[in-house]
Amino acid sequence: MVSDEELKQKKKSKKKEKKMKKKRKHEEITKIEKEKKNISTSTDKDDVSQVTPKSEKKRSKKDKKQKKDKSKKKDKKSKTSKQEKSPKKIEEENDANTTEELNEAKNVKAAPNDDDLKIVGGRIVSFSADVMEPEPASQEHSTTLLLFYQYIEPVLDEDGFQAILEHVQVAGEKHQVTGRMRTSYEGLNCTLTGSYDGVRGWCKDLRDYNNGAYFADTEFKLTDNLPSGQAFPTLHAFKVDELVNYGLSGIKAPSIHMSGEHLEPKDYDKKMKEKDTVIIDVRNHYEASIGRFQPPVNGAQYIDPMMRKSTEFPVWLDKPETKDMLRGKQVLMYCTGGVRCERASALLRTKMENEDDTKALGIKGVFQLQGGIDKYFRDFPEGGSWRGKNYTFDKRFSHAPPALEGMERVVKKKEKEGKEAPEKAGIEVMGKCEACHKPWDMFRGKRRCPTCGVPSLICKECYQLDKDKIKKLDRSVRCDLCVKEGIRSKHQVREKVGREMEAYETKLREIYGFQPTSKKSKPAQRMDAPRKKKSAPNPKKITKLFVKNLCAKEVDQLQLCELIPGITHIEWIMDRKTGNWYGSVFVEVATPEDASIAVGSLHKQKCHGRVLNVSYLEPDPKS
Repeated sequence: MVSDEELKQKKKSKKKEKKMKKKRKHEEITKIEKEKKNISTSTDKDDVSQVTPKSEKKRSKKDKKQKKDKSKKKDKKSKTSKQEKSPKKIEEENDANTTEELNEAKNVKAAPNDDDLKIVGGRIVSFSADVMEPEPASQEHSTTLLLFYQYIEPVLDEDGFQAILEHVQVAGEKHQVTGRMRTSYEGLNCTLTGSYDGVRGWCKDLRDYNNGAYFADTEFKLTDNLPSGQAFPTLHAFKVDELVNYGLSGIKAPSIHMSGEHLEPKDYDKKMKEKDTVIIDVRNHYEASIGRFQPPVNGAQYIDPMMRKSTEFPVWLDKPETKDMLRGKQVLMYCTGGVRCERASALLRTKMENEDDTKALGIKGVFQLQGGIDKYFRDFPEGGSWRGKNYTFDKRFSHAPPALEGMERVVKKKEKEGKEAPEKAGIEVMGKCEACHKPWDMFRGKRRCPTCGVPSLICKECYQLDKDKIKKLDRSVRCDLCVKEGIRSKHQVREKVGREMEAYETKLREIYGFQPTSKKSKPAQRMDAPRKKKSAPNPKKITKLFVKNLCAKEVDQLQLCELIPGITHIEWIMDRKTGNWYGSVFVEVATPEDASIAVGSLHKQKCHGRVLNVSYLEPDPKS
């Protein structure tokens, strides 16, 4: 039996053990906190290198400097707050702080850092998005975006193409890079995301490929510290006929050596101010609707070709009214990143050499913006001659000159804090909602124009009214281009484009001897039995389809569009090893109704002796 005294002693010893454990735990926690504090405040280089990789040192120093500056400001504020202040003095101080924040937002510069020159080399423009954020870059803002293109002439043969395709994919996996790669025998056009080091490592590997034979002079444009939500979920490399689809592949493609004179942003901006000059926006009209260059009154004349897609550019350039606008002028061209201007300017200069009616125009020179709007924003952070936003094909959707975005954030921050904000002198809203016509510049949602299929510019309120079934976004709500041209059906669009293309290709045949691309071969609707229009249920309003088991020998782009009416985008699924197409595609159609009819009418039906598999492709929840 255990005595009472022994029991008491055991209880006492247990209590002591508990106290000791608590004490030890408390000491461990305080020790860890001290270590963290020492790491974050230490200025010793060896300590920093223990917690930061070499390539991150400069960024961590920059962040620390920002934090120190902020803490100094806070100390100053706390000292002055202890003293009594008059309301007038408080108001003056608030105005001064706001002015200081606005000046900080304006003070944005883009230039390659030492990491870029060391790791990547060659031509590179880098920029940190954290200058626009109220706090320094963090885990939530750790994405780097890469934009670049590179034409290769003479074009690659099959072995050369396959070797580059394999290299970019293997390097992508190695450096954990994601995004979209348009790959072609004529080069690469890529929009990629990854970590700070990963993207730079990928660029270095590409620069060094084949001893720099193809990519030594490629200009990489990097944007660091973007939100992690703007990263692409996967890496997707796909084969295309052209880096930009102008319908000018093969022998029709004008040589890239014929492209216009490349002007850096500052020189381009000066050129915009000259008389007898026109500036052509080579982008689609829906992109130009939310932002564009606005030259001074006595400077260049702005021209929007009013295109729905790039294939319309060669036809537009050949119209008599276009030639009248170019007569005796200097011609400037610009686009998002520069790639669309390469072929566009080369096409105009080729026509100036070979076509009598274009020769007679007396054009004084063809120039293009090096690096596109994206690079212009880096050199003109306050906007320069730009107005509005730049439409992008990545997860930013659009962006504006960085200083203006920074100023807008300052204004929103002040409004949120209930403080008086300065008058909004930031981003000018250029677009209008297609439903209610109020100023609006954000492309959101998956709705497309029901007649031509371009993205719809619809405001938040109108989307909500449609969702609540109060005011439906019906077929009468069309893009401003369809409204202007009086187009009310897809048939009208196809007829207009077909008529113009036929006239253009007749001229090409006469001058260059090219064969027309729109030749009528075998109709795609070679169904083995009469096809009735049926609709399949589509409760999720999906517009993207997966089509499998098409006849690779018989079906081309023209035939596929005849088979599935309403197609706006096609993505041919190529075999990774061979680069060949074996009959599977992703297609996007203009409306959920078009998708419903395609699935209902074509699934399990025979076309060219093959049973088709047509299904809805649900959007990736991660994207």
